[in-house]
Amino acid sequence: MTGVPDPGASRAVLIGSAGYRHLPALPPVAANLEDLAAELADATVWGLPGQHLTVVTDPEHPADLLDPVHQAGEEATDTLLVYFAGHGMRDSDSADLYLALHGSRQNLGYTAVAYQHLRSAVRSARAARKVVILDCCFSGRAARVLSADDSDGLAAQAAVQGAYVLTASPGDRVALAPDGERHTAFTGELLTVLRDGIQEGPELIDLDTLFRSLESRLRAKNRPLPRKAEENGVGRLHLVRNRACSPGGAPAGPVSREDLQSAMGGAGLALARRLRAAGRTRDALPVLRLVLNERSAAGAGDLLAVQLELSDMLAETGQLAEAISVLEEAFVQVHRFYRPEAVQVCRWLAGLLQESGNHIHACEVLEHALGLLEDGKRVP
Repeated sequence: MTGVPDPGASRAVLIGSAGYRHLPALPPVAANLEDLAAELADATVWGLPGQHLTVVTDPEHPADLLDPVHQAGEEATDTLLVYFAGHGMRDSDSADLYLALHGSRQNLGYTAVAYQHLRSAVRSARAARKVVILDCCFSGRAARVLSADDSDGLAAQAAVQGAYVLTASPGDRVALAPDGERHTAFTGELLTVLRDGIQEGPELIDLDTLFRSLESRLRAKNRPLPRKAEENGVGRLHLVRNRACSPGGAPAGPVSREDLQSAMGGAGLALARRLRAAGRTRDALPVLRLVLNERSAAGAGDLLAVQLELSDMLAETGQLAEAISVLEEAFVQVHRFYRPEAVQVCRWLAGLLQESGNHIHACEVLEHALGLLEDGKRVP
């Protein structure tokens, strides 16, 4: 790989729990999620489109934590990055790692999510490269579980092909959330590396270089040291651009037109959603039309999220004909092969066609969706 992972074919899921009913609150986790999402979306760092980045805050149930990882794993073909920040737990009867949910109770693993379930979700992902970052107490256990030289045999059962696991603390040491600081100790240093880069480092930062920088920075502050585990040499994966190589914060290394289009599209989509949430849907429409026109003209990026959002807003404001037109364009892009988004477009388009009185066309679209589902069942 000569550049950073393809933003259009990669996905990131950022999961964090800041508030708990039965465990101490971790206010810095909320800032971790907000700031890490912003850095990964920045075109001078990675340029991940907003629709390819999922943030899960204070999950209540195991499905809240695991479903987004499974979905991202189905969509990503280049790189899948999964980040968790919050309390790590041990069950009273085992040494396994559990990830705490909003209502988890200490030493009761059945109230949390066993790390093995997250591991399984990552293992089943289609992505060629997988990265897991854990900023929680006892997260060193995850690295041991995936370590190729672990003598207890768990690695043979739990190894994730092509996975790189980066953890905040070794073994049973408690990960640090310093009083008065915006971020946890580990993620604070991670964000510093993303924002400022590595002086005299390479233009593109690979995972091993990132780990060494984090270890050095945390050691200098006498804070818990991170651990890592990797398979298949994925530590050489270039993950982000090195801002220290770019004066004035300019993009380090070549930034493709696709990177810029993705960043613009993600920012426009986020703005439109904020306007809609504030009750200003009609103000959001021109933003989405502009994003759609710009990205279509460039022939780059994943337009589907913009198209679905725009068609939904148009239908909401009574502009049914334009909403159908937008979905028909999306249908042309995705209708040939089975993918979850292809079926979603068919369902939405059929609903709008039925609402407009075009029942025959709606039935044809639904029949096509059924055919896609049947094709999907036959895929091994």
